[in-house]
Amino acid sequence: MANCIRCGRQIPPFTFKKICQWCVQHEAAQRGEDDSDAKQPVMAAPWVRRRESTITMTHVIFGANIAVFLAMVFASSDPAAFLNPMHQFSAPLSFHFGANYGPDTLAGQWWRLLTYMFLHGSLLHIGFNMWCLWDLGALCESLYGRWTYAAVYVITGVAGGLASLAWNPGVWSVGASGAIFGLAGALIASFYLGEFSLPSVAIKGTLRSLLFFAGFNLLFGSMLPGIDNSCHIGGLVSGLALGAVVAKLAPQSDAPLRRASVVGVVALAVLAAGFGVRQWRGGQMRLSQEFEQTNGDMVSKLKLILRQQPNSPALHFSLGQVYFSRQQFPEAEAEFRRVLELQPQNVQARFYLGLTYLSQKRTDDAKAAFTEMLSGNPNDAQAHYGLGLALAQQQDHQAAIEELKKAAGSGTQIPGIYYEMGNSYAKLKMYDDAIASYLKEKENFADDPDVENALADAYQAKGMAGQAQQARSRAEQLRNAQGGP
Repeated sequence: MANCIRCGRQIPPFTFKKICQWCVQHEAAQRGEDDSDAKQPVMAAPWVRRRESTITMTHVIFGANIAVFLAMVFASSDPAAFLNPMHQFSAPLSFHFGANYGPDTLAGQWWRLLTYMFLHGSLLHIGFNMWCLWDLGALCESLYGRWTYAAVYVITGVAGGLASLAWNPGVWSVGASGAIFGLAGALIASFYLGEFSLPSVAIKGTLRSLLFFAGFNLLFGSMLPGIDNSCHIGGLVSGLALGAVVAKLAPQSDAPLRRASVVGVVALAVLAAGFGVRQWRGGQMRLSQEFEQTNGDMVSKLKLILRQQPNSPALHFSLGQVYFSRQQFPEAEAEFRRVLELQPQNVQARFYLGLTYLSQKRTDDAKAAFTEMLSGNPNDAQAHYGLGLALAQQQDHQAAIEELKKAAGSGTQIPGIYYEMGNSYAKLKMYDDAIASYLKEKENFADDPDVENALADAYQAKGMAGQAQQARSRAEQLRNAQGGP
């Protein structure tokens, strides 16, 4: 459908005219060619409405923002400080008044998606936003009418808040800018798609100004820290969508039910987006809150995450390691078994399961676990090490030494391997080899009081009392340095 080249109105289809009937008659009247008694038809723009009262919806929204700002100023500890345009409200005060913050909003405080758009961080913040609202709000209200304009403001403001939650739920957000960008988006769509009793030059000029406003502020927001550009984008995109559907489906002001239906559908779409954000980010935020209540207990933290990801081998493995370090061996065994159910080829889980069996004196089960590892990789150093420990537990120290040597010869650094080898040599009364193994442990790994005490016992067995005393003194120093008994 073509538009009039004079005023931009749409021309009826299947016509080759470039000027609409209104402009033809208006120009004829100005040339004196029209009958003076003929009445020129009034062709009002579909969305132009008369002012319903002297107090507009823009005044109401403007006043609400100012009132909330003043309430926050007087609720602050130092009201005079806000004479400085850059002075910021504290985070606790902003939260108290209803800032949009993921852990709170997604935990069920959805009213924050409404309240945040009436809050501002500083005098400069509210000053800039109210300046934009005064101009864009007045234009948008004259175009849509009071109640459609209010709906655009609220719906796009909520959409901006949802975009902020989706993009970065851990950042708190305040300000009317999401809704203001929504107004700009609605105006851009309406001026591009709508029909107005304005010259096309005026429409194009206003459209260029709106595009510049949106583009400049988005660029400005991306360059400065502390500006929630995701909220701006969410408001702008939702405003473009809302303005477009109203322009194409319900432009007539005398069809309120049709207009309300179209706006309601968009509101439902935003509501559906809210459920989507809740599904995506809500679990994560609730988990973060519960994390804060665990007081650093790693088991509690891992259990919380496992509620969200019950089939994660990595999480079950980590929980098993924590249980193992706490010597909660039955619980550790259950977690490592679960890992192997999910990932039968997980070598680390099988190794730790074998160590858990050893800690419970279930030597045969441990040997079976390590032997199964060797069936998959005969050169697995950890499997040879574990099998050596199992054989030593069965007092088969010669076989244990052979397995430990295989593990050491692979080149894999396993702390404690020479210590265990030295213990087996000592059990066989091969004290020279035991001493050499303990010294090798000291050379390759950090000093340890258990190694020094074992070395002292080997020296003592060899009749080397001086060296034994030095080793015991060294063990005592290491225990004191570690804060041990």
